[in-house]
Amino acid sequence: MSVWCPPLTETLLARVPVTFATGAAMPVRGMRWFRDTEGNDIQAELPGWPQGPTYTARSASGAMGRGAVTSLGFFLGNVAAAVVSSLVPGTQGSFGDTGSKTSDDPANEVADFPVLWGAPGSIARTLPWQLDPARMDQKRYRTHLIVTDQRVIVVGLHHRERGTQPPVDDEVLWETPRSNIAEVVRRDFKGGNDFRILFTDGSWCRLYSHWRRLAMEYLADHPALVPLTSLTPAQRKTVEVFASAQAPDASAPAITRRACGCYGVEILAPSTTTAFYGIHGESMTMDADGTEVDVTEYHLEDWSPEELRELRSRHAPEPPSGRVP
Repeated sequence: MSVWCPPLTETLLARVPVTFATGAAMPVRGMRWFRDTEGNDIQAELPGWPQGPTYTARSASGAMGRGAVTSLGFFLGNVAAAVVSSLVPGTQGSFGDTGSKTSDDPANEVADFPVLWGAPGSIARTLPWQLDPARMDQKRYRTHLIVTDQRVIVVGLHHRERGTQPPVDDEVLWETPRSNIAEVVRRDFKGGNDFRILFTDGSWCRLYSHWRRLAMEYLADHPALVPLTSLTPAQRKTVEVFASAQAPDASAPAITRRACGCYGVEILAPSTTTAFYGIHGESMTMDADGTEVDVTEYHLEDWSPEELRELRSRHAPEPPSGRVP
């Protein structure tokens, strides 16, 4: 049994569960397609892929009927959430939707929902079929996206939805150098957990992760990593003390400099991997003097765009410093 670990020359930045995304708009709800650059369905052409379901987008009338039923369900769910919020202290605002109600790409999010798009021989077509929830049961098998400063990797591992979890035993299914990725864009329509990876050959895929935020900080925002050796002695000491408190197999610290002058430090340890959520790293922020900054003293720049969005959507109270609106 083995957990994937980077070599000493590579820094582990994120590890999150990931699958191909699923349509959310009523005409394509619960569906996904794999297409060539002409818009043709190519899932039968992908080498090594087992047979999967075929979908047909719903008509306008069918989508409206389904939408009415779903809207009733949402209404009842919101009523229940409101009751829980009123009875349980500290839950107010925790049921808010952080996605967008309006699509900025209706052709690919409402009328159609491709999750893989590419010409023959393109990078997107090499993605593993295990990413498809319709082909691999997520109750017994998970796929994780691993991000390092050099590569993006997809691994597969066994999982149990209930009961004792099996030890993590990673199978590398796919990888590509970061240099093959032209752009990563958050796709916020409906759930707010999708993202699109555009490869340098023009092919692309649309993926989903409940913990998208942890990967997007490095894939979409692409901050420059600061070498430990470039820090002042006081800053280095703070980072080294923080690192010494982590698991023995912890990867090298990922250090980024914020616009406000503070530094973000995050450390991931492969031994803390779980099939359910991947790795939730340990992080801290220090100021230019090397002093660790309390979370209540964060500047706006010390929060990632998605952390700020989550805070606002949940109507979090202002920290004492008043720096986060």
